[in-house]
Amino acid sequence: MANILLVEDDTTFAAILENFLKKKGFDVVVKYSVKGGIEALKNSTFHLILLDYRLGDGIGLDVVEALQEQGKVIPSIIMTSFNDVRTAVKAIRQGVFDYITKPVNPDELLMVVNEALEGKSNEKEHASARKHNPGIDDNTKMDFVEGTSAAARKLHEYIALVAPTDMSVLIRGESGTGKEYVARSVHRLSTRADKPFISIDCGTLSKELASSELFGHIKGSFTGALNDKTGQFVEASGGTLFLDEIGNLSYDVQVKLLRALQEKVIQPVGANKTINVDVRVIAATNEDLLGSGKFREDLYHRINEFEIIVPSLRDRRGDFQQFVDFFIKKANEELGRNVEELSSEVTEIFRNYDWPGNLRELKNVIKRMVLLSPGAKAEVTALPEEMVFAIKNPPATIEQAPSAENPDLRLHSEAHERKLILDVLQKAKYNKSKAAQMLNIDRKTLYNKMEKYGIE
Repeated sequence: MANILLVEDDTTFAAILENFLKKKGFDVVVKYSVKGGIEALKNSTFHLILLDYRLGDGIGLDVVEALQEQGKVIPSIIMTSFNDVRTAVKAIRQGVFDYITKPVNPDELLMVVNEALEGKSNEKEHASARKHNPGIDDNTKMDFVEGTSAAARKLHEYIALVAPTDMSVLIRGESGTGKEYVARSVHRLSTRADKPFISIDCGTLSKELASSELFGHIKGSFTGALNDKTGQFVEASGGTLFLDEIGNLSYDVQVKLLRALQEKVIQPVGANKTINVDVRVIAATNEDLLGSGKFREDLYHRINEFEIIVPSLRDRRGDFQQFVDFFIKKANEELGRNVEELSSEVTEIFRNYDWPGNLRELKNVIKRMVLLSPGAKAEVTALPEEMVFAIKNPPATIEQAPSAENPDLRLHSEAHERKLILDVLQKAKYNKSKAAQMLNIDRKTLYNKMEKYGIE
């Protein structure tokens, strides 16, 4: 029986979720703040964490960061009220398993919870399988379609070109575009295909955990090091090591990684001797590594012997229908549904939406849509409300936004909100409580809207 930590400051909503999950056979511990959630992680063991994004004393990602600092790996699901998937994309970049938007649909919640728990179980099975059969590729059924557009052809030409070499590859692209699929394709077409492919999400690793995970450690080298640990460089020996979101590695770990690539040796944490390694490194990022000012230039050039840029879904409209058909077929198989077509309204929304979460978002939206479609045709009621609203209520094109003379936020349309919030924050000298009063909204709503519009 899975033990779930629920962190939600709305006591009524928390009680509803707790009762629902308990009826489905889960053990649930409820906390109402970031502080309470972090304390619970210290004192108990959980299989899954369900988090509200905005809490009274912080955000749900604060709990995720604390989890990583403790060196624990537990799947997390973020619940958000924001009408903007970019918030969820940000959460996934920081190691969250998935997100779900409010109001929460019970069937969708149960589906995501079970997927997170099954994903954790499968991860252990795959790790065991790799240990006994180093050549196994645990992602044979990849959630990807090659496509036939010019962008797709160029992408796969580059993969075929670099795969047979031993060059280090840097894969760049927005979150959700399929960078790990590209890395696995390079490995599958390489001379190392019969050796391990090890994938590490650097976004989930604290500084201490990253060194141990990559290079291993010896017993007693730090608090909690109860046994020797073999690092992933050794596990990937002869094969490929994929470092996703490499820009999250700390400076100290970057130094050790550079040495491993230059000298082909690693030194486990606490060890006095080095270990020779033969590993091809493929890295991925969705940011400008050099422009961030946090990434070593010498390491950048070492990992970027060949660069592959994965196009966004917006730039692959010629492949869009193939992706839709593929994800519908897959969701039908997994959920026991029989969706065969989309209503004209759904098709129109899909065509006009900008898909900031790319393929990952498309897959999630379609899976939810199929789950909520009892018949053969998917209707607009099965789509997330925020997606429908965004398409039906595009921002108005205007010369001037209204002034802050009458700042009651409820009297202004979404098209004006960002400008108005910025004006009022400036008037309030960035005192958020005062700004919220002037806008006639509560402080939590102000935080939500600041997040939505990217206001720091």
